Formats: sequence, C-alpha cells, structure tokens
Amino acid sequence: MKLTLGYSPCPNDCFIFDALLHKKIDTEGLDFEVQHEDVETLNRMALKGELDITKLSFHAYAYVAKEYILLRAGSALGFNCGPLLVEDGRWKMEDVKNLKVAIPGKMTTANFLLSLAYPQLTNKVEYVFSEIEDAVLNGEVDAGLIIHENRFTYEQKGLKKVMDLGEFWHSLIHAPIPLGGIVIKRNLDSEIQQKVNRVIRKSVEFAFENPESSMPYVREHAQAMSEEVMKNHIALYVNDFSIDLGETGINAVNLMFGKGKELDLFDVGNNDLIIS
Repeated sequence: MKLTLGYSPCPNDCFIFDALLHKKIDTEGLDFEVQHEDVETLNRMALKGELDITKLSFHAYAYVAKEYILLRAGSALGFNCGPLLVEDGRWKMEDVKNLKVAIPGKMTTANFLLSLAYPQLTNKVEYVFSEIEDAVLNGEVDAGLIIHENRFTYEQKGLKKVMDLGEFWHSLIHAPIPLGGIVIKRNLDSEIQQKVNRVIRKSVEFAFENPESSMPYVREHAQAMSEEVMKNHIALYVNDFSIDLGETGINAVNLMFGKGKELDLFDVGNNDLIIS
C-alpha cells in the first residue's frame, strides 16, 4: 500500500524518516510517496487534506483534528527548544503594539506562543522561516520569531534574544513544549494507522541506534548548514518523545489545547486527539 507523506527537509525530520524512506527497516508492506515542504506549507496542505500522513505544527493540528489524528511516534517536544523572539537592538517594550514582527507562519506553534506572550503584538508578517533573520537585519521588520536551526546562528549574525518562548511556556505550564507532530487521516483503517505508527517508531529507533546512517540524507537537504549545526539541530528536536509521546507528552499536548480553548484561540472539540 502506498501512502503520501509530508515532512520538512530539516535535519530532525530527515533523521527521523531516513530509515523508513530508504527501507532500512521493515515497513510492513507500506510504501511512501514523500513530499518535502517547510512547516507552514505542510500546515496549509493539512487544512486541505492533501496528504495521508504529515508533519505539522501542533497549533495547526487544532484546526484539522476532525480529519486527522495524532500518532504517538515522530513528534517534536522538549524543554528549552522553543522558538526565539530576536531583534537587532531597536526593540523597545513601550512600542510593542507598533512593532512589526516576522513570523514563520500563522498556524505555527511559534506564532501561538508569541500570541500568548505578547497578545498586544498584532502586526505580524509571514516569512519562510529561513528568511526571518535577514528580514530583521535588513530592517524589513523590527523583530523576528525564529525556529529550527536559526536558534544556533542568530548570535553570529549580530541579533539579540528578546525572549525564549520555550522558557516562557515552561514557566507558564511546567511541561515540555509541543512543537510539531505527525498526523494521519482518520478515514484510514485503524490497522493502517497503527502500522504507520509502528513503522515511524522503528525508523526513529533505528536512527538513534545508527546515528551516522541518516547523515547522507540529512546533508542532502541541509544545504549550506554546518555539520555541527545539523547535529545540534537533531539533538535538540529528536528525543524520547519522538519514539513515543508517553504519558508526559500526551499530557503536554492536552495542556496546550486546553490553554488554547481557555483563551478562545481555538477549540479542538470532542475529537480523540491521539491514537490509542
């Protein structure tokens, strides 16, 4: 059986899916047609139901929970790994209402966290995540919300951290931050859903047991990224929660959606959010 699968070309996703894509593990009769896109493009594709399985932001999941259900394997959760709000020295808190901020997409978890931390900040402009640093440096925006590997490079470019939104979340919720997860269409047979979850888990486990095996695939999509940044990126976003959410991860996801409902930002309704 062939299924469509979307994930980003970022090192963490390539690390997770390398063994699955290249049949280094038993895929239990499943084949995958892969599409690489940045996370906000994947979020929008999920809104249209274009893929059978996809990586998306947990924030975006709130809007597609009727059509998709979250798998227990493949997620990115953790501590001290959240998005960073950065600027080039012109930031003034008294001007926060008038600041123009670059964000990596309206449906990203990063934007959800920014809305929690700075509800009065409404002048937001969407950029591809990799272009945000330059947008700040070029004066196109007053500040930028950076994710992924940019948290390892912003200081080298002369940018300064305003807030670590992962730390903000932890101080608010005292739980790991749910950044991105893997969802599968609800209308697929439950046996297929479970099989996909098992295969992704095996792919992550293989990657941990054979960390160098995935590196050619990671490098292929990392473009000009240094080896150190690639490995730091993987270490930050791939962990035990990527193998299985477990009770702690499931609780963190539920807390996030509870907070969104409490603040009238979104409501996932009565849908079961995670496969059993």
